[in-house]
Parts: sequence; C-alpha cells; structure tokens
Amino acid sequence: MPDHSTDSLAAAPPVSGPHQTLPVARLNRARVATMAIFFIAGFMYASWGVHVPTVRDRFHLDPALLSCALFAVAGGSIAAMTRIGPWIARVGTLRACLAGGLTMAVSSTLILVVPAYWMLLVVLAAFGAGMATLDVAMNAEASAVEEALERPIMSSLHGMFSVGGMAGAAAGGALLAHGMAPALHLLLAGALSAVVVVLACPAVLPPTPHEEQAASASGHGNRWRTPALWALGAIALIALIAEGAMYDWATVYMRDVVRATSATASAAYAAFSAGMAAGRFSGDAVRARFGAPQLVLASASLACLGMIGALLLPYTIPALAGFTLMGLGLANMMPVMFAAAARVKGVHAAEGLAHVAGLAYFGLLLGPVVIGGVTQATSLPVGLSVVALCAALVALAGPKVLRRLGV
Repeated sequence: MPDHSTDSLAAAPPVSGPHQTLPVARLNRARVATMAIFFIAGFMYASWGVHVPTVRDRFHLDPALLSCALFAVAGGSIAAMTRIGPWIARVGTLRACLAGGLTMAVSSTLILVVPAYWMLLVVLAAFGAGMATLDVAMNAEASAVEEALERPIMSSLHGMFSVGGMAGAAAGGALLAHGMAPALHLLLAGALSAVVVVLACPAVLPPTPHEEQAASASGHGNRWRTPALWALGAIALIALIAEGAMYDWATVYMRDVVRATSATASAAYAAFSAGMAAGRFSGDAVRARFGAPQLVLASASLACLGMIGALLLPYTIPALAGFTLMGLGLANMMPVMFAAAARVKGVHAAEGLAHVAGLAYFGLLLGPVVIGGVTQATSLPVGLSVVALCAALVALAGPKVLRRLGV
C-alpha cells in the first residue's frame, strides 16, 4: 500500500489559472482594493477600541461585566470561525468581504445607542462575527493576489491593518478631544468604513475554485482539518499568546517594574506597535529574499532576545528597545502562517485560514490570562518570561513546520 501519510502536510504547488492570466493593471487594482480593506478593518477595530471606557461608563459596568462585554467580541469571532470557511469557499471573497465589512460597520454604529446591556452583548457579538468574516475573507483574497502577482505581499497588507488601527485610534481620540459625541463618532466611522468596503470590493479577484477546493467547500469530509493546519494553528496560537500579552502587560511592566512615569509607560505600547508596523512593511522583501522559514526563525529569535533584554535590564531605554524588537519580531508571524494556511494542498484557502485563525484567536485570548496567572503566583518579570518562551518555541518549531510544508 502506498504511503500517503505526508499528503496532508504538503503545501499546494503554485496554481496556474485565470488569476495568472489577468492583466497587470487588473491585479494591481485588486491589490489596492485589498490594501483598502485591510486598512479599514484596522480602522474599524480601533474606532471601537477607543470607546471601551465609554461603554463602561454608559452602562455602569463593573470589571466583571466589562470583561463579559469584551469577551462577546471574541466569542462572536471564534463562533464565526467555526462556520465561515466553507461559506466563503462557496460564495467567494467579494461577497464575504462585503458581508463582514458591512456587519462590522453597522454593528459598530449601534454599540452606544442600544438601551440595554444584553443588547450590547448581542451587538458586540455581531461585531466580532463580522470582524472574523472580514478577517478570513480579506486574507484569502490577499493570498490569491499574492499568488497571481508571484511575489510576497501578505506582510505589507497586514501592515495596512496596523496603519488603519493607528489612524482609527488617532482620529477617534482627536474627535473626542474636540467634543464630538461618542455615538456620532462611531456613526461617522461606520459610515466611512461601509463606503470604503463597498467601493473596494468590486475590484477583488474573481473566485477560481478548483476540483479539490470544490470538494472541500461542499462539506464532504473534514479534510480541511489536516495535520498541516493544526501545526500552523499551534504556531499561530503560541505567537499570539506572546502578542496578546504585550498589548496588555507592556505598559504595566513599565509602570510597576521600570517605575516609569505614566507618559513614558504609555510609550511601551507605541514602541511595540511601531516595531510591528516596521516589521510588516519590510517582511515581504525578506520573505522573497530568504524564504518564510528563515524569516520566522530570525523574527522569533529577535522577539525572544528583545523580551529577555527588557526583563534583564529593567530601565526605560533598554525596556523600550526590547519592546520595539518584540514588535519587530512578532510582526510577520501571522502573515506567514496565514499565507501558508491558504496554500495547503486540497484545502480551500478560506477554510484553511478559518481553521488557523480560529486557533490563533484563542492565543490572543489566552495570552493576558496566562501572564496574569503566572504573575499572580510569582512576579510580573517571571510572568513576562512566558512571552520569551513562546518566541523561543516559535523559533524552534515554526521553521520546521514551514519547511515540511515546502513553503
């Protein structure tokens, strides 16, 4: 009997098809449209994020109820991840981007106008589901454009998400500082986002399902749950444990351990975000030159060294430098894993992405909780050493998984 044990771990070879025969101008329009969608996804998420304190005050929430509200977003995202892969494979990225983007835009406008807490939870769950749908659809589209252009672009597209997040946070903060009503701000942000999504979506590439993808999309069997996707998802989960921890604990470390002022402590998040943006806009060139395994090895090693440096030298400049290196090192983890997930043999890109992204989202939720638990039992520096450990695990296992996939 022939041995097929490695079939599910083989990455799909480059597929020649209608996308490769499209004019360059058409492909460039698709790339610009995808950039706009990534930007607006980050913009919408940040526009909601600046209103977390507003939601707390409007509904008079204690920390437990506020945590439930925040978890509603994550819960809606994870629930959607279990369903949307086959649907996106069937309807295509155009309809999926429209559905996800418009759901996010409409639900965001309702967050501060619903009259009851239970309604808020429903709206936030819908927002999370729309975010998950848009996330998978735009990454599937990004993979298709990258394949058609025959050069890496995934990292720079994720960079546009980061830029959109910074723009959304900056615009929201400025408008609120000038006295704009919070509900009006979300209404304007939602309307702008909806317009951008509607204008951008017609330029995305047409769906081109092949025989294996069609079988996967029809729901016959569970071939999309292959060892390859579990391996990629595990690496993504570990990487996002580290990333999620940095978002919530970097500022706390600066304040409680480094003893920095409030203004300086807030620079930790900015340093990490700046490193993420720089890493994503340079990641495509590095991946094209050296390959995905080498990029993951170097990036994860850099993140590990940055975290160790920040912990061993708890002073302002070394800590900020360490957090910057952490952002630079973690920046390309998700773009590389998503690009690989979209190319696993015999699996539709949307289904592979939904599976890996779903596992990764758990990491984003687990990160702050794990660090908090270890910190409670020991100390914050020991808790943050888990971040360095996660980066080291990615450096050890990530390149092996990618080489086995032939990425």
